[in-house]
Amino acid sequence: MKIAFIGFGGVGQALVKLIRDRRQQLLKDFGMDSTVVAVSDVMKGSVYDPNGLNEDLLLETLATHNNLDYYPDTATTVKGMDSIRTIKETNADMIVEVTFTDVKTGQPAIDHCKAAFESHKSVVTTNKGPVAIAYQELAGLAKKQDVFWGFEGTVMSGTPALRLPFTTLAGNEISEISGILNGTTNFMLTEMEKGLSYQEALSLAQSKGYAEADPTSDVEGYDARYKAVILANVVLGTALQAADVTCEGITQLTGEHLQEAISNGQRWRLVARLTKEGDSVKASVKPELLAKDDPLANVSGALNAIIYTCDLAGPIMLTGAGAGLMETGYSLLIDLIHYQKQKVLIKR
Repeated sequence: MKIAFIGFGGVGQALVKLIRDRRQQLLKDFGMDSTVVAVSDVMKGSVYDPNGLNEDLLLETLATHNNLDYYPDTATTVKGMDSIRTIKETNADMIVEVTFTDVKTGQPAIDHCKAAFESHKSVVTTNKGPVAIAYQELAGLAKKQDVFWGFEGTVMSGTPALRLPFTTLAGNEISEISGILNGTTNFMLTEMEKGLSYQEALSLAQSKGYAEADPTSDVEGYDARYKAVILANVVLGTALQAADVTCEGITQLTGEHLQEAISNGQRWRLVARLTKEGDSVKASVKPELLAKDDPLANVSGALNAIIYTCDLAGPIMLTGAGAGLMETGYSLLIDLIHYQKQKVLIKR
């Protein structure tokens, strides 16, 4: 497996560390023999070596200089290639797409996925934009070109929310999906239950790195809405768009609302809910007042959780981290392992 990274921030670097540190185990367990051949990052520069890059040198170069121009030259290294050239012209067969992408437009990740598929190369990504905005088109193109497209990390980071219904829960009809899909707002609500004001909880979330300087996407529910769209398209097979999902954030909730709910044996949580009715799906993201014995009511802090309501297995709940560099890097590794297992099955 020859890998090219498009974008190389903290998540991409976390994946390189995982591949480096677990190389022997991955080879033993899955026959996964991977080599990083290229990196292209709009801010950090690019480097390509068809014979493979030294992972330690790659990480050291960025830690010291934050620029790949300083990566040691050899007779086979090439520098200065942009993302599209890196995708099309290198000998990579797997593209790891982890750029900073505008979730409203899906760019530049959509163009990167298209370029890879059209070049008969597989893609794994953590970017929500391509899956939320162009799932049908990109999935169709990947199938036509007989390449792999993995995006496990787009919903609950390293917690395998998308893999679960197709593997462990295979054979069930899923009638409803509900979940807490945004750790920032769940952390804030938990802190507000302890007595903090909305602004104090937001400031604390920002100081811990859970919330961005502009927290709009989280607190208005937009982040969870895009994840609901992905679940509708991928798991429920319904071509929903963001505009089809009713969306309300947590900005109107106060500490008094949360304290009153607790005194009544209830809790407020920002819940994404998708209900299948025949061939259609109704979806919403909004604060819901849950009974204290509701499984989602007891999810606290920055954790995420999802419940699949199945006709055979009943309600199945999965909970875990929804963010974090290593966790998100691991979500990419999940996809790479899945891709490798598919390759092994085809060879057999």
